[in-house]
Amino acid sequence: MRTNPRPAPEAIGFYYPDDYGPYAGTRVRPEAPGRSSVIKRLLRPVVSALVDYKTTALPPIPAGNMLELGCASGSFMHRMAQQGWRVEGIEFSRKAAMAAAQLGYHVHAGPLETAPAPGQLFDLVVGWMVAEHLHDPVGGLKKLREWTRPGGWLVLSVPNAGALEFKIFKEKWYALQLPTHLYHYTPRTIRLVLQTSGWSPVKIHHQRVLSNLFPSAGYVLRDRGYERVGAKLIGFPENAGRWHQVLYPLAWFLSQLGQTGRMTVWARNGS
Repeated sequence: MRTNPRPAPEAIGFYYPDDYGPYAGTRVRPEAPGRSSVIKRLLRPVVSALVDYKTTALPPIPAGNMLELGCASGSFMHRMAQQGWRVEGIEFSRKAAMAAAQLGYHVHAGPLETAPAPGQLFDLVVGWMVAEHLHDPVGGLKKLREWTRPGGWLVLSVPNAGALEFKIFKEKWYALQLPTHLYHYTPRTIRLVLQTSGWSPVKIHHQRVLSNLFPSAGYVLRDRGYERVGAKLIGFPENAGRWHQVLYPLAWFLSQLGQTGRMTVWARNGS
C-alpha cells in the first residue's frame, strides 16, 4: 500500500522541520552522576531481562562496520560505538546530521539516493522507522545491499499495516503519518520488497509496544469533539513514561499474535 498523491522528492523536506519529533528525541543525554543514576544502572539489567520491547532487536553478531540509515542526531550510533562498532550514518536532516557529526561520527547529510559509496563494506545496516519514508524502497535497499558484505545483515523497523490497529482505526491510524510515510507495509509486503531488492528475509519481530494505539484513539476522540482528551492521547508516544511497562503484558500478548503496530525485520545479503 502506498501514499498517493505524495510529495515529490524535492518537496518532501517541507514536512520535516528541524523540530520534527524523531530528530529532537534522539539526542545523547549523559547520565548525571549521583545515587539515582547508580540505582538506574543496577536495575537496568533486571528490567531489560523482564521487559524486552523488541524495538531495536539485533541479531547476535560480533562488532564490525555498521551503517545507520536515518541516524537522526546519533544516539543509536553512539550506543553501538560504545559496544565496539565502527559506525557511519545517513540522515536527511542537515541539522540532525550536524548534531551526530559533533559526536565524532561520519554522517552523510541528505537522502539515501545522494549518498556516495562507502570506503568499506558493512556488516550491519539498520534503519529504525525509515523504510516507509523512502520514495524508492526497492532501489534504496538494492543500494544498501551493494554496500553490505556477503552474509551481512539488514535490520529495519516499520509500522505494521497488517495489524489489528489499522483495521480498527483505518484513516485515523496514528502510524499512517501522511504524507511523510510513503509506503505502508504488512509482513507479506515487506518480505516481498526485501526479496525484490536481493535480500533474504530471516525473521520478523513484532514489537511489544502499543505506541500507535492511544494516539489513534486520540484522533477519533478529537474529531468527535473531545479535543482536550484527544490531544493528551495524541501526545502519548512522547509522554508515555512508565506506561510502556504497565501495558507490556498486553503488548506482549498481541505481539505473539502478530498484531502490534510495529515490526522489526531481519534480512541477510545472500550474494
